[in-house]
Amino acid sequence: MSLMLIIFPVVMAAVTFSVPSNRWRPWLLPLGAMGHLVLVLWVILRAAPGDPGTALGGWLALDALGKLVTVFLSVLFFLCSLYAPGYLALRSDRPNRVFCANIFIVQAMMTLVTLSHHLGLMWVAMEATTLASAPLLYFNHNSRSLEATWKYLLIGSVGIALALFGSFFLAYASLKAGLQSELLFDQLVKDAPRLSTPWLHAAFVLLFVGYGTKMGLAPMHTWKPDAYGEAPGIVGTLLAGGVTSCAFLAILRIYQICRAGADAEFAREIMIFMGLLSMAVAAVFMVRQRDIKRMLAYSSVEHMGILVLGIGVGGVAAYGALLHLINNGLTKGVLFLSAGNIHRAYGSKITDDVQGAIQRVPLSGSLFLAGFLAITGSPPFGPFVSEFTILNGAIGSGQYLAGGVFLLLLGIVFIGMGATVLAVVQGTPSDQGKANSFRDSVATGLPILLFMAIVLLLGLYIPPPLESLLRDAAAFLEVKR
Repeated sequence: MSLMLIIFPVVMAAVTFSVPSNRWRPWLLPLGAMGHLVLVLWVILRAAPGDPGTALGGWLALDALGKLVTVFLSVLFFLCSLYAPGYLALRSDRPNRVFCANIFIVQAMMTLVTLSHHLGLMWVAMEATTLASAPLLYFNHNSRSLEATWKYLLIGSVGIALALFGSFFLAYASLKAGLQSELLFDQLVKDAPRLSTPWLHAAFVLLFVGYGTKMGLAPMHTWKPDAYGEAPGIVGTLLAGGVTSCAFLAILRIYQICRAGADAEFAREIMIFMGLLSMAVAAVFMVRQRDIKRMLAYSSVEHMGILVLGIGVGGVAAYGALLHLINNGLTKGVLFLSAGNIHRAYGSKITDDVQGAIQRVPLSGSLFLAGFLAITGSPPFGPFVSEFTILNGAIGSGQYLAGGVFLLLLGIVFIGMGATVLAVVQGTPSDQGKANSFRDSVATGLPILLFMAIVLLLGLYIPPPLESLLRDAAAFLEVKR
């Protein structure tokens, strides 16, 4: 049945592409997203405990880690789909056939990444997410979006090429050890203690850099400011919360192999360093940032760093990193969609032109401010819990330097990002902003409220089913098999 999780959105993409009406086509997005979410929950609930539900000879499987990320991506996609009809109704000047169909293809390929238990298949799925999301970036059809799309494709292709070399190195690590070349993850984890250590280390570095480029870790993040800056809000949410999460999952798969081969310390040192480096780079570029969407791009760089830092610290911090994967993705939904509404209200995303957003678009402006507080780790929102868990893991394991630098960088980001956000929401709207006819509506406001409500809920209470998924995934990741 796990194969149906991939086939269903592909079929929905074909159906959506065949619908002739620009007006009615977007309504298939929430319909298909709801269908996929129900299918995901049904597959997971009916699975026997410990049964990964393998398919295609073990190439596809839904293990504990895959279950968590698959459920999260399906929920994220469903919430984004609720925003799509209202947004595309405002963009009636543009045909949306390719846009709507490709969103379903992106969902199918993200699901394929979460289900892939073969190194080659996962690589193909990651490349497919890049190709499928490129037309979404070019939706505005102007010179800036064209430049952003090409930069996204070129830099992403370099990253995926490095990941391919890493895959070859990992296969050769088996041959060098006198084993049969194997690319199934379960077999690689089983054979990890016997793999050639130098080739395994080289493979991890190449795979980490390659998939780290897809995540947007510094210094491989250079595609993000342009791509996120020019993408529609719904696309920015899917990239920041979805595609980057798939790349993170790919890194976790490789980390599992290193851990099983007693090379966890080597991988962890790299992840801690790169995590803090990404946070530092993001902090520098967020100070005095004038473009609100580019600011969100650097925020994504920061939080990708937090994710790999948590895994590098290990222990309870790994649980915190998996929880932060969810909190970051949902909070990015609040920020990107509300920033998109503000951009539409003012016709600009530069702070010189955008002031008094709470007066001009009260709902979007208020949610943008709340999203800022959430993403910077302020209580009582979800990211506070996950970031505090990572900090607790660092201090508890005696990694005081990493914990101290982590706290310092969080403070710098809060100050730098706060200056930009307060400049946007406070003050009096400009004449340019007042002249625009856009206003908050149920169609463009309610989905953001739902995102915000879940982010708040996860700061106060983690539902038992989600807690179970998180604990199972953390145990699956951390236990040496």
